[in-house]
Amino acid sequence: MRLTRAGEYAIRCILYLAGQSPGRVVSRKEVARAMEIPDPFLAKIAQQLSLAGIIEILQGARGGYRLLKDPAALSLLEVVEAVSGEIFLNECVIRPESCSRSQVCPVHNVWEKARRRLRETLQEATFDKLLAESRGQKI
Repeated sequence: MRLTRAGEYAIRCILYLAGQSPGRVVSRKEVARAMEIPDPFLAKIAQQLSLAGIIEILQGARGGYRLLKDPAALSLLEVVEAVSGEIFLNECVIRPESCSRSQVCPVHNVWEKARRRLRETLQEATFDKLLAESRGQKI
């Protein structure tokens, strides 16, 4: 599975918000400019992140986005799946009924194992760790 453009932009948005002072409201234009995200695309992604309870969208002249979750408790997996849906590598893993051979296929187990490892890796990658790494710090 390839990470979608929406997933990439969602990660950039959250990285930027996580790097700001806790509770700070950041304008959409600031996020879009700093992270090179097309403004209309960011607005759509922000809606999905808001529905997932990851950010808050504030309207008005002083509006913008505010991160609702602690970066230490927010993973890449959560952000990616908020905008792209559940991660899977092959249709048979998420919907076994899509393939009549799922129960007997030796490759099915490989797909499931790879999916499980990918999800674990993305779950372990929290935004506080990512920010610390970008700043050359250890957590």
